[in-house]
Amino acid sequence: MNKPDKRATRILIVDDHPVIQAGLMSMLATHPEVKVMGSASSGEEALACMEEDMPDIVLLDLRMPGMTGIDVLHAMREKKASARAIILTSFETDENIYRAIQVGAHGYLLKDTSQREMLQAIATVHAGRKYIPGQIAARLAERMMRSSPTAREVEILNMLAKGLTNKQIGRVLKISDNTVRNHVNSILEKLEVADRTEPVTVAIQQGLIQIDS
Repeated sequence: MNKPDKRATRILIVDDHPVIQAGLMSMLATHPEVKVMGSASSGEEALACMEEDMPDIVLLDLRMPGMTGIDVLHAMREKKASARAIILTSFETDENIYRAIQVGAHGYLLKDTSQREMLQAIATVHAGRKYIPGQIAARLAERMMRSSPTAREVEILNMLAKGLTNKQIGRVLKISDNTVRNHVNSILEKLEVADRTEPVTVAIQQGLIQIDS
């Protein structure tokens, strides 16, 4: 008498790039231990798919038009979705990693990861554990040790990125030059930089602000 096969891990791929969707589906199709149950090109579509048929694992892109991967993670948490999410992205800024794990991601992989590592991550996360590659775990640990800039400080960072002086920032925010200076000093301390020429570069590298191209 043949023993029944162990049920394959059911995967939902969420990415707004059709080529990446197709590549992942083709790669995973060759492995019987996983089964791609569907794909979605937006966060909204992904949540609709989960309403209809809950996967075991969601391979989730971070940057998508409309709902981002972070938005999807928030929605999954609110709905108490049983699926476990692995972020699969081209981006590894400190803030992206931190926010994704903070709101419920169970794994974090870059899109150029090997097939072997992706399957290992899927198996690990499906077994109830987290999967964070070593180099990303190190950056996450560093980020968790730093204080986060406040919403007002991020607002000021964006103005510094546009080249505004303390006086100009004060006029826009209707606060004194001294208050702006205090915020800038706090930013320098939190980002561990020496002067105001550096925080914008560091903030972009860490994903705290984004500069439109």
